[in-house]
Amino acid sequence: MIRYALKCDQNHGFESWFQNAEAFDGLRAAGHINCPECGSANVEKSLMAPKVRPARAAQTQPVPAQQKPSAPMAAPNPEITAEIAKLRAKVEAESEYVGGSFAQEARAMHLGDVPERSIYGEAKLADAKELIEDGVPVMPLPFTPSRKVN
Repeated sequence: MIRYALKCDQNHGFESWFQNAEAFDGLRAAGHINCPECGSANVEKSLMAPKVRPARAAQTQPVPAQQKPSAPMAAPNPEITAEIAKLRAKVEAESEYVGGSFAQEARAMHLGDVPERSIYGEAKLADAKELIEDGVPVMPLPFTPSRKVN
C-alpha cells in the first residue's frame, strides 16, 4: 500500500491510500479519484516528504522549547465531519458488523462459501492487503465502527 498526498485543480489538498502506483494511475484515468471538498476529478499527486524515523539517540533528546510548534492543529472541516457521520449511519444501518472476522467473512463471500451480504468490521493490514491482492472488493472506511469506540 502507498499513501499519496493529492491536490485538485481548485488547490484542495488531501491524502489517499492505493495498492500501488499503477492502481492510482488506473483509478485516476477512469475518473474514480475525486476531491473530497469540491468533487473535482482533476486530481494530481502533490509533493510529499517521506516519514523518516530519527536515530535512537535523537529520539531521547528533548526538542528545545523554541522549536516546539506553537499553533494548535486546525479544526476538522464540519462539512466533511457531517458527511462522514451520514456515511457511518448508512453503513451501520445497512450492513452487518462482523468485527475482527471481517477478512474471513469477505473471503468466504468472494469464494461463494457463504451468501453475499453487506458487511463491515476490522482487519489487520496484512489481511487487507491479501484480500486486495486476491481481488476481493474491499475498502477502508473513514471512521471507527461505533461498536469499537470506547
